[in-house]
Amino acid sequence: MFRRLILALVIAAGPLTAQDGPAPIQELLQEQGALIAESSRRTIGPAIDALAASGLPEARQVLERWQERELYREEETGRFAFGVEVDRDTLRLVEIATGRDIGEVSGDGWEEMRPNAGIRGLIAAALVRFQLSDPDPATRREALRAIERGPEESHLAVLRDALPQENLPALRSQGERLERLLTVRFGSTVEERVAAIESFAGDTSVDVRAALNPLVATRLSVSEGVPEGDDIARVVRPGSEALPRTSAYELLVDEGLAPMRLTRSAKRDALVANIENGFVGGYRVAELGTEDARNAAYRELVAEGSAESAIPEEEIDRILDRFGFAERYVASPAPVALAAKRILDGLDARLGMMRLADLALDGLSLASIYFLAAIGLAVTFGVMGVINMAHGEFIMMGAYTAYLVQRVVADYAWSLVVALPLAFAVTFAAGVALERLVIRHLYHRPLETLLATFGISIALQQLAKNVFGTQARPLTAPGWLDGSLVFNDVVAISYIRIAILVLALVFLALFLVLMKHTRLGLEVRAVTQSPRMAGAVGINPDRINMLTFGLGSGIAGIAGVAIGLYAQVTSEMGQAYIVQSFMTVVVGGVGNIWGTLLGATLVGFLQKGIEWANPSNTLAAQTWMILFIILFIQVRPRGIVALRGRAAEA
Repeated sequence: MFRRLILALVIAAGPLTAQDGPAPIQELLQEQGALIAESSRRTIGPAIDALAASGLPEARQVLERWQERELYREEETGRFAFGVEVDRDTLRLVEIATGRDIGEVSGDGWEEMRPNAGIRGLIAAALVRFQLSDPDPATRREALRAIERGPEESHLAVLRDALPQENLPALRSQGERLERLLTVRFGSTVEERVAAIESFAGDTSVDVRAALNPLVATRLSVSEGVPEGDDIARVVRPGSEALPRTSAYELLVDEGLAPMRLTRSAKRDALVANIENGFVGGYRVAELGTEDARNAAYRELVAEGSAESAIPEEEIDRILDRFGFAERYVASPAPVALAAKRILDGLDARLGMMRLADLALDGLSLASIYFLAAIGLAVTFGVMGVINMAHGEFIMMGAYTAYLVQRVVADYAWSLVVALPLAFAVTFAAGVALERLVIRHLYHRPLETLLATFGISIALQQLAKNVFGTQARPLTAPGWLDGSLVFNDVVAISYIRIAILVLALVFLALFLVLMKHTRLGLEVRAVTQSPRMAGAVGINPDRINMLTFGLGSGIAGIAGVAIGLYAQVTSEMGQAYIVQSFMTVVVGGVGNIWGTLLGATLVGFLQKGIEWANPSNTLAAQTWMILFIILFIQVRPRGIVALRGRAAEA
């Protein structure tokens, strides 16, 4: 306690520094002390600017410590020091100029500078000056990002001063672009703002549109006669869709250019309220059978002070004809607004093309998913004529297989390498078991096959719920599949969807090789064309049916792994794709791989197109898609690529 008392007396007796007089930074702080102590966002600006522009090496640290609420001021002398609270009544102080540890003192007599959120924002803007000249490129890059997040008018001059010293081309390019964006908003002359705006011609980036859109803000104005001025965005006529007649007249009333309008109901209420002894406004009630008579009676009430002055509906058009209405630019000078409007108009067509390209990528991505989900169904349906309602559950089994593999193999990339063939093996075996135990006993009985597989579908779903529960299970993609391939601010596609697209193409190639260059493929094609002729030349149709059903089920399992990477893995996940899979097969042409590819493309693009046209109602989008498919089948009942052989005859 005695030590603290001696230290407090030493501080009170002399300056905080060992110098004969206060250091320059201390002098500057004391000059601005009143503003700093006041801590008002409206008045603090000059103090912060003085520190930022002082050139003193301690200025940056003062701003940073002030921002962190570690700047203290002695109430009696006005001197400043850095400090932190040791406990409720004790501070540890540090000299600002030298960084010398003063020690612990009593908090009495020292006022903590507590900048509010607004002042901290101003301090952060001032710190950008120091960060842009920092030797560390990472600090300079973060300073540019800070300006992008919260641009201030003061940043423009600071950025222009720092750019000539920037020696990294990437940071210089980023800074020059940012300088042009700031000039668009805060340039000192109309000419430099217009030049900065025109430099962004053809640039569809979000930051450019965010900078230009506020400049073309308009407000509806009214004037007598024809609107004039170079700030007019467009002239608006009362009664048009942009300016209803009632809204135009209300604007006149608000501007004090016309009396309020008199609606028929208001006029009737006023007349009824003022009836006395069968008279109103000097007229007999029996004489008020016409609109002109009622208007005359109302005018008499206004003259007597019994009703408010208003104008009848019949005269509104005459008054509106005397005035002109126009939308005028209000956010920027006319040349700046017009330049921004020209650039934005030029971007509309480019943005439309980019949105179309993005929609096409979405459609292609969805088509690849439907192709993977439907290719196995196309094989079994085309060769065997079996409608397998449990196909979606094979997709689900493949996804859960991948989930179990990831529980064992920690590396997500290797887990996928293991999961893909394992999912194929598991679902292949399940498909063979289903064909041997159920399907082969129901050939040529499509309704009973459909009902049986539907029941098996429900049973498999319930089994999955019993084993894995109802909660969605995570299936994590490798790190190199995170993020998206970004072409610009509008067009992008996730790496997972790219991987699914590549996987679909790989399976297309493998399937074509299998069907055209292997004995199994030759036998499958023979059974597809004519099972009796195939049996006559030594091919066992029963064995081919079994292998074909297993192959289709195995492909569904691989599709489940791919779909599980971006969709939730649940017991019902297969049901989300079974309808689209059947539509894909039927539209493309039963049993034809190229037909399945075309069908998936048509269904995928159609669904995305309908969702784009009606984004707020996904159920309506699904309904329209099904209706379109029904109409399409009416025109081409055998699909895009008609199949020849047993399936075509069925």
